[in-house]
Amino acid sequence: MSFSKYGALCTEVYDHTKKIGDSFGGDVEYYRDQLKHTKGRILEAMVGSGRILIPLLESGLVIDGVDYSPEMLASCRKRCDERGLNTTLYESDLQVLSLPHKYEAIIIPGGSFLLIEQREEAMKVLKNFYEHLELGGRLLLDLFLPDNNFNAFEVGKFEGTSTFHLHNGDIITMEGKCVEADLFFQQYKVSYLKYEKWRKGNLIQSELQRIALRWYGVEEFKFILENIGFKDVSVSADFENGKKPTNGSQKFVYQATKK
Repeated sequence: MSFSKYGALCTEVYDHTKKIGDSFGGDVEYYRDQLKHTKGRILEAMVGSGRILIPLLESGLVIDGVDYSPEMLASCRKRCDERGLNTTLYESDLQVLSLPHKYEAIIIPGGSFLLIEQREEAMKVLKNFYEHLELGGRLLLDLFLPDNNFNAFEVGKFEGTSTFHLHNGDIITMEGKCVEADLFFQQYKVSYLKYEKWRKGNLIQSELQRIALRWYGVEEFKFILENIGFKDVSVSADFENGKKPTNGSQKFVYQATKK
């Protein structure tokens, strides 16, 4: 069985656990408040199935979405259609992003930027964001650091099994296993996730996913943005604008401007 990139079962679990408008630590409210005076187009990168995109559309903002998963985009499109919302969704690898518009703001919520596995790839993505911003446009994204549970970085260690009961009676189980990890030097971790979908006791669908996370120090990422060319780079904690970060358990929200 080959690995999927946010395939059908992953998308079902994502939709089941991340409802439209669900706010994790205040992120929906933060992005909506920070963007409320935006008159031009906004782009949500790594949009997924629309947890944040849809509330922003409902607040009257003009916002496009981009993701490399056709399954996620299909779910997002369906959810928008059900609500009578108009948006443009693009399927693209962010490393080769080439869209027809410039944007007044680009956002990457949910810590999703950490899913870009290689540093070189991440730099290409940031440069593409910079090129897709209007002069004076803003980049907004949030990141997090790994917890202090060193057992979570033990290669070969199973990370537990989760069970999701769907509305139609089907069950999806998800089992994770750490296969690569380097917390201090390379600052990354790779896990394999196995999804299995069950109906009346019978296995009807399976899916494997390789998921990598790469972390950045709080000041390190600020310097990265400045090296790309961004100005006025600021970092706030826990979706409170201007709140200074004080510890590694917080969420870190970056804002940077193209000048």
